[in-house]
Amino acid sequence: MRPNEFITSDTHFGHKNIIKYSNRPFVDKWEMDKELIRRWNEKVPERGAIVYHLGDFMFGRSGRAHEILNQLNGTIRFMKGNHDKPLEGVWHRFDWARDYYESRTPDGVKVVMCHYPIASWNGMHRGAWQLHGHCHGTFPDTGVRRIDVGVDTHPNYEPYSYEELVEIMRDRGYVPVDHHGD
Repeated sequence: MRPNEFITSDTHFGHKNIIKYSNRPFVDKWEMDKELIRRWNEKVPERGAIVYHLGDFMFGRSGRAHEILNQLNGTIRFMKGNHDKPLEGVWHRFDWARDYYESRTPDGVKVVMCHYPIASWNGMHRGAWQLHGHCHGTFPDTGVRRIDVGVDTHPNYEPYSYEELVEIMRDRGYVPVDHHGD
């Protein structure tokens, strides 16, 4: 992760019940899709930006996925979520699609990304971050360098910027959960 990179998860485009399940402030799935696209595009530049989407992109047919992808700014790198099986026909629309990915910040901090939260991730004891989705803001925040980056956790239902992540991680630490704490 670096400047001009963004991250999000669990947009659930086209999923009418997610409005109720996650208490989203939208009237129906059409309004939700339109607003999520608008908010994404207001934050993410049309050119030069990379967006990591950590799964559960949408519900419904892959044709609708093409329509939505045509409207979103940035180059999208995708981590598969538990609801993404119907997207297999559109993996080629993403820069790449994986289950897990590791990156680094400009100052060398390891960033571990996947759809699911991990209790003990690679480099955790050395300050590595873990970014995930799946939980819609219900996973307990223990103050470690792990963040649920789903749209339901962002106050504006939009992707997180690199700068926002740096600010959130600034006061987080390491809590040993395995032998690395000894």
